[in-house]
Amino acid sequence: MSRLLVVMGSGETAPTMVKPHRAVFERVTGPGVLLDTPYGFQSNADDISARAIRYFDQSVGRAVSLVSWRRPPDALATERALAALRSAGWVFAGPGSPTYTLRQWRETAIPALLVDKLTRSGVVLFASAAALTLGTHTVPVYEIYKAGIDPHWATGLNLIEAVLGFPAVVIPHYDNAEGGNHDTRYCYLGADRLAFLEAELPAGHLIIGVDEHTAVVFDLDAQTATVSGNGVLTLRRAGASAVFPAGSVLSFADLSAGPSAAPVAVAAPAVAPEPADQPSLRGTADALDARFTAALAALDVDTCVAVMLELEQAIVDWAGDTETSDGADHPRSVLRGMVVRFGELARRGATDPARTVAPFVEALIELRTRARANRDYPTSDAVRDRLTAAGVELRDTPEGPTWHLTTE
Repeated sequence: MSRLLVVMGSGETAPTMVKPHRAVFERVTGPGVLLDTPYGFQSNADDISARAIRYFDQSVGRAVSLVSWRRPPDALATERALAALRSAGWVFAGPGSPTYTLRQWRETAIPALLVDKLTRSGVVLFASAAALTLGTHTVPVYEIYKAGIDPHWATGLNLIEAVLGFPAVVIPHYDNAEGGNHDTRYCYLGADRLAFLEAELPAGHLIIGVDEHTAVVFDLDAQTATVSGNGVLTLRRAGASAVFPAGSVLSFADLSAGPSAAPVAVAAPAVAPEPADQPSLRGTADALDARFTAALAALDVDTCVAVMLELEQAIVDWAGDTETSDGADHPRSVLRGMVVRFGELARRGATDPARTVAPFVEALIELRTRARANRDYPTSDAVRDRLTAAGVELRDTPEGPTWHLTTE
């Protein structure tokens, strides 16, 4: 049994993270449990749990069970939850509010239980909001970004220092670009607020930034950190950053060294870069819609059908993503639009009408040519008039007559 602390920046129940999840599960023995605390305050908490459990079952191929710890449970529920956590080989927590999570766990056995699991044998996988709780300090992202509270730190679980041996802060969603024309990097803080908060940290503290749809596996036995997924790991200290792409393997000594572990430590950019294209169901739907439009224009029925099936499968694959803001409403609308347009194509026919009528048109043109050769101009004119009325434009050229359809 491995001792792993896994941090995911986001996308923990998205198709993009299926491969990292499977790689982790290959090293897990014992049952897996989903801890619902981070989103326990939400009215749709039961739905989030059901979607996540379905994702791990259907997409990842592992059955996990729910351990519910929302508001303080009663004595019996508390002991049942703690017993399930102690016996689990894999503990997962994800989206929601980090400060709500900390309020529910503080002064309980959960923080010590998580440390004990990693000290003895087990896997703790925290993503998104849950990942924010792992350091000495936690970003109160809801309060700052949504409620406008002045930037400040909350006290974190300090799990990183307990198991890795050095003080650090974890910031998921590090490359977030949802803001478009305003800076939402660094878990919606932006550059200015991150710089302010960094200055408030004790000297020497490390910031561990994990991009969206990216995982970092801290192997406590091998003393290494391995990066996987679509983004990068960023180590930042005193305004300097080092970036490590997917495939990078760092020793814990490298991690503790921070930016100096990289060949070149670069200062963080002063302004936000152009927003990167992040994997999303909306983006997939829009890309498939463009392919469908091109195939429809080319009367390519097979591609139209394949694209519609691909979009339907994408909707199924992303159904477990608990962080999708607009759910499947947009992609379903796109899919319905494809069906309507495909129905219109079926009504008028997918075969090029020029190819369908070509034998008849060419037979009439041959008849007209013979009539003209015999100086039977009334017949020649009559054939031309009938073709024109039928939507066929006829032109006489030195190489012979040509035609095309003016109407469909």
